[in-house]
Amino acid sequence: MMLFADVRRQRGDQYRAHMSETAPNVLSFPSEFVMDGRDLPRPVNYGLLRIIPPENRPVDPEKRPFVIVDPRAGHGPGIGGFKADSEIGAALEAGHPCYFIGFTPNPEPGQTVEDVIHAEAAFLERVIALHPECEKPAVIGNCQAGWQVLMTAALRPELFGPIIVAGAPLSYWAGWPGKNPMRYAGGLLGGTWMTALTNDLGNGQFDGATLVQNFENLDPANTLWKKSYNLYANIDTEAERYLGFEKYWGGYVLLNDVEMQYIVDELFVGNRLSSAEIVTSDGIRLDFRNIRSPIVVFCSRGDNITPPPQALGWISDLYQSDTEILTHNQTIVYAMHESIGHLGIFVSGAVGRKEHRKFATNIELINLMPAGLYQAVISDKDDSMARADLVNDEYVMAIERRELADVRQIVRNEPESDRRFAAVAHLSDIHVGLYRNFVQPWVRAVVTPQSADVLRRLHPLRISYEHWSSGSLLASAVEGAAAVIREQRMPVASENPFLKAQEDVSRAIVWALDAWRDVRDAAYERYFEWAYSSSLLSALSGLDAYPGKPVRPLPGTAPEHRALVEQELLRLRGEFEQGGLLEAGIRALAYVARSHPRVDERQFNLAVELAPSLAHLSPEAFRDVVRRQSALMKLDADAAIAALPVLLSRAEPAAIRKAAEVISLIGTLDGLSLDERNMNLGKMIDVFHVAAAHAEKTSAAGDESAGS
Repeated sequence: MMLFADVRRQRGDQYRAHMSETAPNVLSFPSEFVMDGRDLPRPVNYGLLRIIPPENRPVDPEKRPFVIVDPRAGHGPGIGGFKADSEIGAALEAGHPCYFIGFTPNPEPGQTVEDVIHAEAAFLERVIALHPECEKPAVIGNCQAGWQVLMTAALRPELFGPIIVAGAPLSYWAGWPGKNPMRYAGGLLGGTWMTALTNDLGNGQFDGATLVQNFENLDPANTLWKKSYNLYANIDTEAERYLGFEKYWGGYVLLNDVEMQYIVDELFVGNRLSSAEIVTSDGIRLDFRNIRSPIVVFCSRGDNITPPPQALGWISDLYQSDTEILTHNQTIVYAMHESIGHLGIFVSGAVGRKEHRKFATNIELINLMPAGLYQAVISDKDDSMARADLVNDEYVMAIERRELADVRQIVRNEPESDRRFAAVAHLSDIHVGLYRNFVQPWVRAVVTPQSADVLRRLHPLRISYEHWSSGSLLASAVEGAAAVIREQRMPVASENPFLKAQEDVSRAIVWALDAWRDVRDAAYERYFEWAYSSSLLSALSGLDAYPGKPVRPLPGTAPEHRALVEQELLRLRGEFEQGGLLEAGIRALAYVARSHPRVDERQFNLAVELAPSLAHLSPEAFRDVVRRQSALMKLDADAAIAALPVLLSRAEPAAIRKAAEVISLIGTLDGLSLDERNMNLGKMIDVFHVAAAHAEKTSAAGDESAGS
């Protein structure tokens, strides 16, 4: 117990030292300041840092830079580079220049969500200017930063390379019945009027500790017992990890009232982001369909803060068919972990070594994928697999075609559930209006900066860090006693009956707290469903005024977009016989895998290895060729394949045979059944060999004619 108390004392000291810093963060990588958001026309408390790579592992200046954006959801910045096996670590290991967008604890006066979006765009402009010869930066947004990054990309799509959003909530009403109780909070509190009240009590600022407390309430067993008991039971080995995590977990930050109110009104209760209903103050509609870069959505079934339905539901909210995804020329790749929790998506070393490393090392493969919906599947490397040498670590990533029906199966959206949440949104607007007209003036009249500061200091989470430190009574005695105990410490045998009894008691406490959580969450859900299914609330919210009208408007498609699609289809129909050997090779590979669209990193790495001519083609130029040929194959595969002899007639015989060899090697790695692969691949190889023979005859005939 004395050792436990001493580690908690160190936690208090660490908290005080951390919060006294000008820009507290938990980055474990050295960095240098590049750009200050406070100097922008619309000042924000964000800044752009360049991560300094290790001296023994310099980055490749020709590779596209990575920009990691950390969430401002109660905690301070740095979680994306919290340890070596992290998003920043994975990007550096893959040889990419790396940048980090972080923030200070206090927002600038009047700072809004839109201001932050414009600041992120300015930061990306600076990164692009620093790397003028590179492709557009890959951007990673964690949790809250994920939806903020996508909003920026919808506003300024030309600034982005591939985008990875990890644990980011985007469709806020979605969730699985019997799980994900956090989505009911707005309805149980009567809407967002309490957020407005909290903002006013904070004198125009919202305390991030309140957000963190909401997260902790989701798992009372961990908050009240498991975290502390794990430290107590493993006091000799757990202290360093515990203190490292607590440095991040206790680094609370503030948000402006206009920021927090916007977030709850427009996103968490209003759910207007995924249906393209948000319009900026400049009159620009934020529509994710405007994003031209590939979007990677990384989520986990074990995440109770951003469950898969909330991470992926925006896809089925925004698109009604697979054809719509194609006509908007959008590439969406999702990856789903089976068990890791919310913070583990960014913090876990295992996830950093696996998922984030595979995303970083295969970023050009992701960027190359044509329009459509895909799933990234990461599996263990098998040394017996064909060309295992093309995989540079213990995992192999494959990208497989999916359909909108697959996402709908995960999200499992229910119209009746949407109706309840729509009632919450309408009633919330009424309650906020009542609060602002009849209560807010009185609250603001009595709140002062001093009273707001006192309330923040009295927050239970802040007190839990500040109440025990080296400045506390008896702290020096505990520190001295702990030092003596460490010198004389002796391990207890694992079969010790008292140790076993201790473990049994701990398990019983966890079981009891978990049972209480399950009962509480079930009660929340049932009360929410009962209250917001009532005819009275439905009528009061205005949902019964227009029977049959969808509670969530579909984003729709503009006539201009439909006309553009028709023009593009006409243009494509004239391109079947355009191109040469590269275009023919891409069509052939698409044909080989047409019944099972799938590509893994071995195929991509082999193509780069065997086709050095691709090195002279920029990734974006090559991507345009791939997307164009993929569109032709989707439009009319038979016509695209029938035109192969025309395309191949423009190439030299030796080059055609070399291309056939490359296609044959790549085709053997596609995961198809042997019979299906041999049939499709054999047909394509025959086409190339016939074209090569024809080219040789034509060349020989030309030589004879010239000789005569």
